[in-house]
Amino acid sequence: MENIRVNGKNYSITKLLGHGKGGYSYLAEDSEHQQFVLKQIHHEPCDYYTFGNKIEAERNDYVRLKNAGIRIPRMIDIDAENERIVKEYIEGETIYDLVKKDLSVEAYLPQIREMADKAHNSGLNIDYFPTNFVVRNGLIYYVDYECNSYMEEWNFENWGIKYWSRTPEFEDYLKKHP
Repeated sequence: MENIRVNGKNYSITKLLGHGKGGYSYLAEDSEHQQFVLKQIHHEPCDYYTFGNKIEAERNDYVRLKNAGIRIPRMIDIDAENERIVKEYIEGETIYDLVKKDLSVEAYLPQIREMADKAHNSGLNIDYFPTNFVVRNGLIYYVDYECNSYMEEWNFENWGIKYWSRTPEFEDYLKKHP
């Protein structure tokens, strides 16, 4: 098991949770066997998104999301020098997992629409792709910290909802990312 240090604290990496356009997210444990998500920022090219300072964007977006009232995991620590973030681990299946299993996510639509309203009222869009939402105890959590200035074309009803059921867009994504 690999160990990664964040501001002098050691974390053991358990498994890769996901690889996004901004970084790699790992399930990690501290010395007391508490679980966290450790995100290591990467600088791999992304042909459809332009980044500035990713670690500062994560810090700023976290504050913007909290202020908007979006349900997100708590940020535990941030190591700007090594571009690492430790955040609360929200255990559960993602909306993506449920849709992929052909299970209805209808029960979560009021929650995502409430999040979308809160984001819009704060002048924000969040990334509505279903891998970014984890279900725990009947509640959905936005587990990414990415947010951008509000644009109608990228809101939930115009973009996100296309991936919250077995739509042609979802099926196309599945074919490209087996």
